[in-house]
Amino acid sequence: MSLCDDTLLCNFPKCRIKLNGFAWVTACSHVFCDQHGSGEFTRSPAICPACSSALSGKLDIVRTELSPSEDYKAMVLAGLRPDIVLDISSRALAFWSYQVHQEHMYQEYSLSQAEGQLKQMEKVLTQQNQSRELELTAMRGEISSLKKVMEDYKRKYSEMSERLMERNRQYQKLQGLYDSLRLRNMVVGVGERDTLPQAGHHNVNTGAAQPSTPQRSPQFLSVGHDGDSRFFSCLEADGAKTFFQFSSPARERGRPFIRKY
Repeated sequence: MSLCDDTLLCNFPKCRIKLNGFAWVTACSHVFCDQHGSGEFTRSPAICPACSSALSGKLDIVRTELSPSEDYKAMVLAGLRPDIVLDISSRALAFWSYQVHQEHMYQEYSLSQAEGQLKQMEKVLTQQNQSRELELTAMRGEISSLKKVMEDYKRKYSEMSERLMERNRQYQKLQGLYDSLRLRNMVVGVGERDTLPQAGHHNVNTGAAQPSTPQRSPQFLSVGHDGDSRFFSCLEADGAKTFFQFSSPARERGRPFIRKY
């Protein structure tokens, strides 16, 4: 706003609109729009909304027309001495200059406030950016660490899978060997039951009960890694007798006959 501007602004803090039509002028050099002036200055005592000055004089508040008619202009200062006209004009110009100066101060204050807020926001933004960068760096490090852990787990999983497959192969091999060995044992057991006599058989010549000779159980041999070794052996021990023991007639004649009563 400059001296050549043809409009003033309402001095009400929340208004700041350009004045036109009618305006309310105060003795403390403030001006208000017709809406806020009518609302503020109808109460008693009147207080200036801009500087909180008491306006108790009769001419401390004046409602004036901002665009007077030509007749008003011709008659308002008519008949006054030149010094009075100059005094009125100088006071009117001083009022205008004060409004321009106040507007300039207000704009500078608003600019300084905006610059302060801008600097504060830039500072906050810089801090937030730094914080985000630190968080991003930490997250990248964590991601890298997690990738290493994942690779380690993948390696361990692969090793465990190979070991499990190897154990399964060994289990299948041992299971086949076990089934074959059990089948052969079953066949040998059936043959022994068919050939062994009852325990405590009688001598055919003397009638005396003879204990049966105990037989050796099949001796199992160790199984090699290739699975080609024989699984069991039915060989008798050295000096083992046959299943049935019969006495010869010569031996029976040499023994005394004893009758039992």
